[in-house]
Parts: sequence; C-alpha cells; structure tokens
Amino acid sequence: MTSEKGPSTGDPTLRRRIESWEFDVFYDPRELRKETCLLYEIKWGMSRKIWRSSGKNTTNHVEVNFIKKFTSERRFHSSISCSITWFLSWSPCWECSQAIREFLSQHPGVTLVIYVARLFWHMDQRNRQGLRDLVNSGVTIQIMRASEYYHCWRNFVNYPPGDEAHWPQYPPLWMMLYALELHCIILSLPPCLKISRRWQNHLAFFRLHLQNCHYQTIPPHILLATGLIHPSVTWK
Repeated sequence: MTSEKGPSTGDPTLRRRIESWEFDVFYDPRELRKETCLLYEIKWGMSRKIWRSSGKNTTNHVEVNFIKKFTSERRFHSSISCSITWFLSWSPCWECSQAIREFLSQHPGVTLVIYVARLFWHMDQRNRQGLRDLVNSGVTIQIMRASEYYHCWRNFVNYPPGDEAHWPQYPPLWMMLYALELHCIILSLPPCLKISRRWQNHLAFFRLHLQNCHYQTIPPHILLATGLIHPSVTWK
C-alpha cells in the first residue's frame, strides 16, 4: 500500500474492502444504526497469512451468516488451530451469543476475539448475560479503540488516494463509556450507561449513572479514564 495511490490495485483484499463512507456510518460509536457490519480476520495454525473479508446483515444476523459460511466452506480436522478476529459495529445479541458458543463448542481448535464499536441493546438482561456467557466460554470481547479503528481503516477500507492516515478519529469519550459499560456487564453490575436517541438523526446522547456498587467494584483507574469522574471522589 502507498499513501499516494490508496490500497494497491494488486492487493488481493481489494475486492473485499468496504468503502470509506460505509466504514464511517457503520462504525461511528455515536450513531445508533440498525444494520450491523462485520470485518473479520482468519489465521490458520502457524501460518503468517491472514484472510480478511467483511459481511453484513441479511435475513440473518451477520454473526450467523459468518458461522454458516465458515462451516460450509471450510472442512478441517479438529486438531488444527484457527484464530478468528471480529470487528463488529454492534455487539452480538443473546441469540447470536448462543450461536457463537455452539459453534466454538463444535470447533475446539478455534479461538475468537471480538472488538465492538457499540453495545447492542445493552439494557436487555438477555443480551448482557449472552456477553457474559461468551466471556466465560473463553471469548475475548473488547470495545474498539483508536488502534483498532486505524487497523480496520488500513486493512478493510478502500480509502481514497492519499488518505491512508486520514481515518475517522472519533471522540475517545464514547469508546471509554462503552468500555465502562462492558466492564459492568462482565462483572454482573447494573447498567451505568444510559443512551437516548435524537429523533432527527441517528446520533445519540449518553448519560453516566453510577451507583455505589459501581464505585465499590470497578477499579478506580477505569472510572477516572472517562474523564467524567474526579480523583476527589471517595471509593469505599
């Protein structure tokens, strides 16, 4: 790749890349878009080669589409290891979480790391439990940070010529708030992040609502990282 020409025309992933505007609208943590986009990487065994592609919702959620495609196109012995990394615009719903767990139980050589831009209906207890079940099954789930956005821009987006370094740099506060809420989910704490939609467009308003159990359980440095909590707060 060169910054002058954009992704190289000889890049084998070029036809599987999404457009820059698609990446922007799907992965903006401030927007509550209904559709879900998946960018994924697959690495087999000790090979250094990484297979990259993308997917979106159809009649099924994109996670189910991936599992169906993966199991239909790949026949491999259970002893062969495979590492998969997902970059999802929305976290899995409880039904997709269940499907993912079933998939992994049938393919013990597969490891899965999931990065998400937003948490899907995070107030729904079934979705919260689904994410906890994934973590307890060995799946790594993290909120996308600036480094993941840049990685996706470089490797999954057909960015305009000269715009290699001009990836969407979203305000880190939204990432921190989602990361804080993900901590609450994994620790089985009540929701601390309230989200309301602005009716004129997809943009959302965020409000932090912390209870005593959050202060007592979540490490102080995680709360302070949001910039909304001050060191003068006393944790009991």
